[in-house]
Amino acid sequence: MKKIAIKIDVDTKRGYDTGVPRMLDVFKQEKIKATFFFSMGTDNSGKAIRRIFRKGFLNKMLRTKAPSTYGLKTMMYGTLLPAPHIVEPNPAPFLRAVKEQHECGIHCWDHVYWQDKLPYLTEDTIKAELTKAIELFNKIAGFRAKACAAPGWQVTPRSLKVQQELGFAYCSDVRGYRPFYPVMNNTDYMPLQIPGTLLTMDECLGSTLDGKVITEDNIVNYWLSHCDRNFNVLTVHSEMEGLKQLPILHAFILKAKNMGYEFVKLEEGKNVPDIKRCEVFHGYLPGRAGTVARQSEPLD
Repeated sequence: MKKIAIKIDVDTKRGYDTGVPRMLDVFKQEKIKATFFFSMGTDNSGKAIRRIFRKGFLNKMLRTKAPSTYGLKTMMYGTLLPAPHIVEPNPAPFLRAVKEQHECGIHCWDHVYWQDKLPYLTEDTIKAELTKAIELFNKIAGFRAKACAAPGWQVTPRSLKVQQELGFAYCSDVRGYRPFYPVMNNTDYMPLQIPGTLLTMDECLGSTLDGKVITEDNIVNYWLSHCDRNFNVLTVHSEMEGLKQLPILHAFILKAKNMGYEFVKLEEGKNVPDIKRCEVFHGYLPGRAGTVARQSEPLD
């Protein structure tokens, strides 16, 4: 049976406070488990405006109707409004995800800071950022996070080294096609990488893929047409699929179940047979501004 893992990136306070509970309602109704990666610290979403000069960023904002998707308040955090803390003031959504036995891991401390500044961060700074997130996760959940997923799929050799030192069971920092052991700059790293295999909603909507424009009406069929591997990973966002676009996520789950797919936690990617070593490189994806960490063909 082919499997689908839904990976949820929680980037903002609004997505956390409102989107996560709504997604949990759908998962409970459909009796499936998913994997959440929480931004544990501050919401500096307003600072993302610095990306406006990045090729494709403005087009993406317009295609995905970002102001209505994220909310104007969110888009001012860290600039015109103070950056609020996400998890600590309201641990209930986080604890509910844990209690309902979804897999929970760390996204970061500050999403925008990692995504925009990672290439310039030292090992000590990266370690400090992740350690803050680990400690708060442990404090609230009562156990240590075993997985980490880099914001914006931004990776450096330094970030891979720090994640290895922190002892995660696996990471999900890369876009690719199957679980692999990462190599970067001719250096092997642990732990295992379990990459996202499908394009995200914000990459798809309004883009021309497979010869047609992807819309809210046909994105479910597009995603399912690309769930052609035994283990597929769809990354969604609590700010998008947890709010305005929740009906699309629900429709995807229903149709996939009717087609015989099994929904599993991301950690099941560790059981994929014949895992290879692959290079991590920076490359472009359709519909995305800037580069992301991508998986090469196997080196072995």
